[in-house]
Amino acid sequence: MKKITLLVVVLLVCASIIYLQQNKSDKNLSANVASSENVTDQVTDTTSENPQDVVSSLPVSPAAEGARVFFISPKNGDTVSSPVKIEFGLENMQVSPAGIDEPYSGHHHILVNMDELPDMSQPLPATDSLIHFGGGQTDTELELPTGDHTLQLVLGNYLHIPHAQPVVSEKITITVE
Repeated sequence: MKKITLLVVVLLVCASIIYLQQNKSDKNLSANVASSENVTDQVTDTTSENPQDVVSSLPVSPAAEGARVFFISPKNGDTVSSPVKIEFGLENMQVSPAGIDEPYSGHHHILVNMDELPDMSQPLPATDSLIHFGGGQTDTELELPTGDHTLQLVLGNYLHIPHAQPVVSEKITITVE
C-alpha cells in the first residue's frame, strides 16, 4: 500500500513540475504555483488499506467526442517480417507527450499478445506486453518472434491513465514470418 501511495504522489508531483515548466509566463505563474501546491490533496486518503481509495482520486481526463485510435499499419491479418513497422492513427484528439496536460490529448500504448485490457482506472504499467510511447511517438518498430501476435492500442493521458471514456483500438492479429 505504501508503494502505491508513494507512486501516486511521485507521479502527481512530476506532472505538476512539468506543467509548471511549460507555463512559466509571469501572468500565470502564481496561479499555477498555487494549484500545484494542492496537487497532493488529490490523493484523498493515503492511509487507507484499500488501494482503490487512492486510485479513485487520480486525475482522469475526458476524451473528445468521436475520439478513435487505430493502426495505420499493419492491418488486421497482415503477414509481416520482424522488425515490424507499426504506425498509430488518432482522430478527434491530439498526441501529447506524457507529463503534458493538454485538453483532449494523450499518448499511445501498445498491448502485445494481451488477452484482456489492463485496469482502465489506473496508470498503465510498463511491461514487455504493454509498451509506452510517452514521448508522443506515432510509430515504432517491434522485434517479434515468428508466429501470430495480437496488437491493440490504448490512449493514456499525461499520467498514463486511460481517459474517462477509454480510447481503445480494435485488436488486430498479425503473422510474423
